[in-house]
Amino acid sequence: MSPQKTPSRRVWTSGQVQSLGLVTDVVTAGAILGIGRTKAYELARLDQFPVRIIRVGRRYIVPVSGIIAALDLPD
Repeated sequence: MSPQKTPSRRVWTSGQVQSLGLVTDVVTAGAILGIGRTKAYELARLDQFPVRIIRVGRRYIVPVSGIIAALDLPD
């Protein structure tokens, strides 16, 4: 029996984060912060996501500037 592989997470560079534009979705923001999809939506729903989220109807929009600030990335 071969050992199970655990799924690898994408590693984001500061350049990739900065190239996202002004906003991104909660799944991408969560991935950048090391949070899975389900947990990211749960935290957003509970207003406990680690960066500011804007809710527009049923959508969650995350300003990239908040991610950059939270990770202390260079501007």
